[in-house]
Amino acid sequence: MSTADAPLPQAPHVPGAAPRILVISAPYYKQVVDGMMAAAREILAQVNADITIVEVAGAFELPQALAIAAKSGAKKFDGYIALGCVVRGETDHYEFICGSAMDGLMRVATEHALCLGTALLTVDTLVQALARSAETGANKGAEAAVACLKQIVLARSLAQ
Repeated sequence: MSTADAPLPQAPHVPGAAPRILVISAPYYKQVVDGMMAAAREILAQVNADITIVEVAGAFELPQALAIAAKSGAKKFDGYIALGCVVRGETDHYEFICGSAMDGLMRVATEHALCLGTALLTVDTLVQALARSAETGANKGAEAAVACLKQIVLARSLAQ
């Protein structure tokens, strides 16, 4: 079985109350991000997560939105998921956006000790992005949801 045919992963067991998750979506490439969102929702449904979704203009705004959420209500959410896609173009814009967005997400998550799953696709072609957001296989939205939930499990186990 190829990874394109593989089923979506399973959510880990999350002890305690159903997790509250904020999904920050940058739907510039709508079809790609919608595919990742659908897979993330499937994973989060396995643990009866309470999901709130907000949209931002693009990948560059993802860390800004995460920082706003952390500042305004870090206790409101147990975890966060960032979804977006940047496709390489003919200029250096790709390098600046990808690096800034990923660095910003990591900085905010570590500074505020947030449980973050990230699916910011940084690809050369739209075909690559579509393959990583398909219903089956290596859907990065599903992987981000699993990563977020595993961080929540870790945070809850260390809080005891």
